[in-house]
Amino acid sequence: MLLKAAPAFSLLNTRGDSLGPLFSSASSLSNNNLAVSPSILRSKTGSGFLVCASKGATNKSLIGVVFKPFEEVKKELNLVPTLPHVSLARQKFTDESEAAINQQINVEYNVSYVYHAMFAYFDRDNVALKGLANFFKESSIEEREHAEKLMEYQNKRGGKVKLHSILMPLSEFDHTEKGDALYAMELALCLEKLTNEKLLNLHSVADRNNDVQLVDFVESEFLAEQVESIKKISEYVSQLRRVGKGHGVWHFDQMLLRAEEAVA
Repeated sequence: MLLKAAPAFSLLNTRGDSLGPLFSSASSLSNNNLAVSPSILRSKTGSGFLVCASKGATNKSLIGVVFKPFEEVKKELNLVPTLPHVSLARQKFTDESEAAINQQINVEYNVSYVYHAMFAYFDRDNVALKGLANFFKESSIEEREHAEKLMEYQNKRGGKVKLHSILMPLSEFDHTEKGDALYAMELALCLEKLTNEKLLNLHSVADRNNDVQLVDFVESEFLAEQVESIKKISEYVSQLRRVGKGHGVWHFDQMLLRAEEAVA
């Protein structure tokens, strides 16, 4: 049974008197797209009237209703994939956005790989800078977590994760003029700026394709954190330039250790 209601009448008349000209005739009600049974039931208290809808309602649309979900969903039903290898969740997600996310996953894994190589270098017994080793180990884990977060988002939007090749990183970071600590930290700063540039490219792809969800994801999950990382590593580079290659590097390494212990 389809219930129809006119936009400007009250179902309950609390005065308890006659319904007046608003309900003067059944024909006037039907003209307002309202089907009402001939009988009007009095409430238990006798102080009100209850209007009962009948089965005589027409199938016409309600007055003022714009959204018709059952009508509008018909075209979507025809677009629901039936093949098992096609995502059911994909909506407003372009191939360009999908490819850009896979590229960013590769960037994050490559940067993580380089940081892991730095960790291995500074963890050697003949280098023995534990603060720098732990710093680059945490940096490697963080970049890998970023890659996994992008992979989860790719799956959420109905895309397919495609992992690309990862290049072999450097294994030696000693530098004749700068020393290993400063050289590695400057390299880390360049990597963070490169990652930020790649994230901005991903953001521009999402914006160009009017992908509001992807724009929000990149802005909320990555961009602010990336700027903070660039600022922190820039300060480390400035400090290492001041202390030189000798005993000051050991003090800088101890500072990193104390900072990690304080966080823990």
